[in-house]
Amino acid sequence: MSDLRAPAPYDALLLLSFGGPEGPDDVVPFLANVTRGRGIPEERLKEVGKHYFLFGGVSPINAQNRALLDALRKDFADHGLDLPVYWGNRNWAPYLTDTLREMVADGHRRIAVLATSAYASYSGCRQYRENLAESLAVLEAEGLPVPRVDKLRHYFNHPGFVRPMVDGVLASLAELPEGARVGAHLAFTTHSIPVSAADTSGPEEAHGDGGAYVAEHLDVARMIVDAVREETGVTYPWQLVYQSRSGAPHIPWLEPDICDHLEALHGAGVPAVVMAPIGFVSDHMEVLYDLDTEATAKAAELGLPVRRSATVGADPRFAGAVRELVLERAATELGRTVERCALGALGPSHDLCPVGCCPARALKPAAAGADSPFA
Repeated sequence: MSDLRAPAPYDALLLLSFGGPEGPDDVVPFLANVTRGRGIPEERLKEVGKHYFLFGGVSPINAQNRALLDALRKDFADHGLDLPVYWGNRNWAPYLTDTLREMVADGHRRIAVLATSAYASYSGCRQYRENLAESLAVLEAEGLPVPRVDKLRHYFNHPGFVRPMVDGVLASLAELPEGARVGAHLAFTTHSIPVSAADTSGPEEAHGDGGAYVAEHLDVARMIVDAVREETGVTYPWQLVYQSRSGAPHIPWLEPDICDHLEALHGAGVPAVVMAPIGFVSDHMEVLYDLDTEATAKAAELGLPVRRSATVGADPRFAGAVRELVLERAATELGRTVERCALGALGPSHDLCPVGCCPARALKPAAAGADSPFA
């Protein structure tokens, strides 16, 4: 698709992310936004926010998003793609509704949306679509034009997302003590979610044990293992594990936890581990604390050498993948036949989330789907 330059019918791209605090005074208000409606007292929020306070109350996610914005704008300019890029968050400034107001004021009416979540799940897809619907409803109530928003498909298996992670694992393996490298294990990590949410993730035909959420992560892990074998000649043992659980203890969440997994590997005599956070686009707090701090401390306690491989972040190859996704979707919207780039066994994801895809805990309108109130 390198010969395509016109993004029509789209006139802007929205980078849609989670958001994070940028100072100590932001932490509790930010967490109040994240947990709105759950009735969690301020003292509990302060306890939950201790991870942020360890880092001066600053989440790295906002700096990561600014770097990705720069990378996208540079890639678009370098390839002659005339498409402005905006940024809005669910839970902190710049807030999604404010960004959409700005985009409408700038004359944009057909917006492609890139969410900083690569996989299918309620919290990683439908909840973003619900946030979009809420913001569009606010614009409508204010008498402003309501733009058409189209969320770009899941990109977990796009080569521009996968290949940087392959290189990150290779670099981490090279950093391990030489004597431990051949026997090392790969621990592919992602955010734990409730088992019930995993089982109903993706379209209805994908529902079942682990749903699309687990299947997509397993597909990516296999691709990385295969690519590492091609580069090194070694097939490293691996497992998909989970981190960052935050739910009530009586509710089943995906397991095993990364720290429990490290203990099990150490007990089995494994000499070293590479932790590869394939479920995260950038090095935000779950990576910075749960892996770089907590899991690394557990490994040190065990005397187990570990390395943590890099997330994709603002890698130029990822920026190029986003450009390709925009142009692919633009061509599809115009009725053109276009090659949809995807690696692995699962193929390219759907453009339009079908009814029943990643169902909500409570029924809410969601934009950019077959059941959207905003056509």
